Amino acid sequence: MTCKVAFIGLGVMGYPMAGYISKAGHKVTVYNRTTTKADKWLAEYKGVKAETPSKAAEGADFVFTCVGNDNDLSEVTIGSNGIYNTIKKGAVHIDNTTASAEIARKLYKSSKAHDWGFLDAPVSGGQAGAENGALTVMIGGDKEDFEKAKDVIDCYSKKMKLLGKAGSGQLAKMVNQICIAGLVQGLSEGINFGMKAGLNMEDVIEVISKGAAQSWQMDNRYKTMIDDKFDFGFAVDWMRKDLKIAMDEAKNNGSLLPITEIIDKYYGEVQELGGKRWDTSSLIKRFRK
Repeated sequence: MTCKVAFIGLGVMGYPMAGYISKAGHKVTVYNRTTTKADKWLAEYKGVKAETPSKAAEGADFVFTCVGNDNDLSEVTIGSNGIYNTIKKGAVHIDNTTASAEIARKLYKSSKAHDWGFLDAPVSGGQAGAENGALTVMIGGDKEDFEKAKDVIDCYSKKMKLLGKAGSGQLAKMVNQICIAGLVQGLSEGINFGMKAGLNMEDVIEVISKGAAQSWQMDNRYKTMIDDKFDFGFAVDWMRKDLKIAMDEAKNNGSLLPITEIIDKYYGEVQELGGKRWDTSSLIKRFRK
């Protein structure tokens, strides 16, 4: 069934995600703070652009947001030109931003008070996952809203799951980033150790990647880490933003993140090396000063 969709935020992730929704045959209206990005999107995909988020949301069955952080999300939702000024009753707001669980719960409460749905639906899979329409989507909210929205979300996902009440998607994304940070640090240490020991690390990875050490990070990043190349995905600046969200939440729920806190500081060192926009596998650069 063809639906009217608004998509707010055409960054590295949102741009191809909105594209997949358009290619699936839905009527898409896009908004981006930098209008040239919206114009570029329109040259590539079928749709129209709006001058404000509120204009984009008018009459839409589903409104997607994919922006930078809590402040950006507040601006495009409850701000003076936000989507919550115009979104229609019965529509569903799907938020793909990686943000706090607190703002997810706040937007859910506002949505329910005004008779539209809300799903916090952060994604994993990086730029490549977005460009290939193969993202993993972690979702919080009500089952009724999930059932309404799942076919549209499926346009850009390979796996989605409703994990619980509002905020659950964001909490799951925090778990995801905590795990990734540990994996990348371990891989960095292992590759550096092997190279210092005089091993051919491509041969070593060929062997150990078929055993218990295997991971997505190993399969997709080991070669570029060996080659000292870090322009392949999720940036260090973004990872530090996400880890801060996780560490703040840990203070609220009483959990301990000792390794995550250390790795976050290591990413700070990478930033000081000039690696703010390097991908997260650049942790290994700390060993190559």
